[in-house]
Amino acid sequence: MKLTIVSPENVLYCGEVDRITVPGTLGRFEVLANHAPIISSLEAGTLLYKDSEERSLDIKSGFIEVDHNTVTVCAEV
Repeated sequence: MKLTIVSPENVLYCGEVDRITVPGTLGRFEVLANHAPIISSLEAGTLLYKDSEERSLDIKSGFIEVDHNTVTVCAEV
């Protein structure tokens, strides 16, 4: 999947990932390849994603959009 993480200041990450776990407003959830399209709000917590290694990013709030193996996260960090 292609993941792009942006903040109001700049692009924090852009690349291919195997999975991403986010702190959704209604609870944590994981996005894998071929996930159904979704738009969700995010709350404060840790965003986890895996490319060649496990990575994490603490966020204050944001939104996630998933569509056709393209994931975009707009987050305040």
